[in-house]
Amino acid sequence: MIVPIVFMIICAIGFYFSGLTFDFITTEMIFRLSRNLLLVASLIIPVISGMGLNFGIVIGAMAGQIGLIFIMNFEIGGMLGLFVAMLISIPFSIFFGYLVGLVLNRAKGKEMITSMILGFFANGIYQLVFIILVGRVIPMSNPNMLMESGFGLRNTVDLFEVRKAFDNWIFGGLTNIPVMPLVFSALIFVFIYLFFKTKLGQDMRAIGQDMHVAEVAGIHVDKTRLKAIIISTVLAGWGQIMYLQNLGTLNTYTNHEQVGLFAVAALLIGGATVEKATWKEAVLGTFLFHLLFVVSPLAGQQLMGDAQIGEYFRVFVAYGVIGFALILHAMEKRKRMAQDLQYRLEQQRS
Repeated sequence: MIVPIVFMIICAIGFYFSGLTFDFITTEMIFRLSRNLLLVASLIIPVISGMGLNFGIVIGAMAGQIGLIFIMNFEIGGMLGLFVAMLISIPFSIFFGYLVGLVLNRAKGKEMITSMILGFFANGIYQLVFIILVGRVIPMSNPNMLMESGFGLRNTVDLFEVRKAFDNWIFGGLTNIPVMPLVFSALIFVFIYLFFKTKLGQDMRAIGQDMHVAEVAGIHVDKTRLKAIIISTVLAGWGQIMYLQNLGTLNTYTNHEQVGLFAVAALLIGGATVEKATWKEAVLGTFLFHLLFVVSPLAGQQLMGDAQIGEYFRVFVAYGVIGFALILHAMEKRKRMAQDLQYRLEQQRS
């Protein structure tokens, strides 16, 4: 619990020096929660399944962007466009998640670093496809999305057809608050909670507690872990779609790159660990992490005379909290191993 308390203090100090009003902070945080919660939620199932923090959600984000590129190519707008984008992202997410799961099953105990490297590898393939193959091998019916050379997707794609479509759905004329993304995120959290009440969810929880015992109990460990990663990847794809429809712009080659880092940092700031995470840590962590994003530039400007100081601090925090959490995890794991060894020695003596 020490991590969220420390960040509450940091955010309170940053808010004090930033000079921002409470109303502005409240409005900004509602928007940031609406577009980031689903991405953070996609990390929960792999954590409880004993696979650690899935940096591979970057690959799920790519699947979501593929869905958005598809609808913009065929100029399908509004909620219908977002619905089609989510549907298009599902098969890509399942396929990508399946491949990631196969690799992670061969890297048991090293899932986090493996998923991070897989994200870098997938990013290379993604850029190869959309810089070289699109327009040459993969046809595009909308020439406005291509570079002037006639091939390769533009660096920036205007999502004007679906901008804030989900934010304004149903309640758009009544309030400026993005109600439906918040409702959708809440429904996903309820789904995750109920999912762990099912047989498959209980199997995942058992694997997370002790993989060997779960295997002895008759649980097919590899298949169950594979399903956990697939579900995580699908949710990440949807989360990226929610995020980008709120922004209204797709930076084709960069939007997905920091998804894993920021989502993992947010979850850890909320008090989660590499072995335990719930919706409470996801919501609290997302709030604190993005509150820091809002107040730190202006606080840096007021304190140091340079807003860039706040930007550096944000990056430092994002990487630092992940490193700190991994150090704590390694220390806890070593402590458990020492306790197990001591217990076995005592059993042998007796």
